Amino acid sequence: MIAVRDLARRFGKLEAVKGVTFTVDEGEVFGFLGPNGAGKTTTINMLCTLLKPTGGSATVNGFDVRTQRSDVRRSIGLVFQQSTVDEYLTAEQNLRFHGYAYGLPAAIREPRIKDLLTMVELWDRRSGNVRAFSGGMKRRLEIARGLLHHPRVLFLDEPTLGLDPQTRRLIWDYLNELRKRDGLTIFLTTHYMDEAENCGRIAIIDRGSIVALDTPDGLKDAVGGDVITIATADNQAAADEVRSKYKVEPVTQDGLVRFHVPAGETFLPDFVLHFSQRLLSVGLRRPTLDDVFLSMTGHEIRDSELDEHDMMLQGMRGWGR
Repeated sequence: MIAVRDLARRFGKLEAVKGVTFTVDEGEVFGFLGPNGAGKTTTINMLCTLLKPTGGSATVNGFDVRTQRSDVRRSIGLVFQQSTVDEYLTAEQNLRFHGYAYGLPAAIREPRIKDLLTMVELWDRRSGNVRAFSGGMKRRLEIARGLLHHPRVLFLDEPTLGLDPQTRRLIWDYLNELRKRDGLTIFLTTHYMDEAENCGRIAIIDRGSIVALDTPDGLKDAVGGDVITIATADNQAAADEVRSKYKVEPVTQDGLVRFHVPAGETFLPDFVLHFSQRLLSVGLRRPTLDDVFLSMTGHEIRDSELDEHDMMLQGMRGWGR
């Protein structure tokens, strides 16, 4: 459904996306996981034809994002990172206007509006002014609007940013129902680790490059086993001993030494018995996507000093040039 090869984008001297390559299958939930400024939004804007690539190629639903932009746009739904609903219209009017823009006949448009507003639990508020909606209600309305014209691919740029955990779970319930019911392909960008768990596959992107791509479980397995965390009076000496004695590469951060071993439950008793440094604390757990990101990039997922919007403003005068 999506095929990307060596896709790149520069803003002046800033290289926001550095030749990424990946594919997305029909009906798949595919995630781009990375911090702000990693290149997620820039990539999604190129795939949605809002931004022209400066290198490489990409197709969506078989259409080229450079030369068949109208066909791509008819094939996709898009939920932006920032709210784009018209707050001076009602929920129903927002969707109806979108239907007019896509040329949907009334016989299709009106039942579809009712179906979608019912699904996102906004039918009872269809005549309410959107200005009075909560952030979660607006995001649910945007998802309904993005699905109105029966797209083949739904692009979600940080879809639950700033929403409370309960609303985030509710939105994912809707999305998973749609994927199973309609075979919808979902392309997601996020920096929420728990949200990435909803994806069939995840591409970890950092500083414009894909550093890993696999299923969530596959990425965790690649880290190297269970996570052991220890604290000692001398963490540097402890890290050196772990490195030399157990032939693993520890990470020292936030007052802890962290390393990975297979079968942590079996490893830990012997480790505690024979480790020469005095242990202040010991922890054991299964790896998470946070551990994966740290292992793959050398740092924790965090906001970049320069986000992609700033890159665009600094590196270009005209949008999509």
